[in-house]
Amino acid sequence: MLLKVEMGVPYTCGGLDNFTFDGTLPYIISVLILIVQIAVPLLLVVFGMLDLGKAVVASKEDEIKKGQQTFIKRLIAGAIVFFVIFIVQALTRFLSNGSDNIMGCFNCFVHGDEEEHACVRFFDE
Repeated sequence: MLLKVEMGVPYTCGGLDNFTFDGTLPYIISVLILIVQIAVPLLLVVFGMLDLGKAVVASKEDEIKKGQQTFIKRLIAGAIVFFVIFIVQALTRFLSNGSDNIMGCFNCFVHGDEEEHACVRFFDE
């Protein structure tokens, strides 16, 4: 199980000891990304259902077709928003040529992970 970063603790990532940051930053970023990944698709589907429901209640064929198209577009947009982090992670992994340092920094800020190559506690000697 991965440990999550602690707020108020200095961290470094990617083996860069000269780049330190407070654990609050990756914690807040990872929480915001999680909220966006869940809330935006959910809201898009709910609003799409409301639009489609309005069109069905209006009982007009043109409005029902428009409502269906809008609902499908919102479903696709919701799926894209949900999977954008996975797509960015795949692109980052591909472009970094498997470098643990780059993927570690990515996991540190996106997932808030504290592990060997992600967020590493910084100890000033």
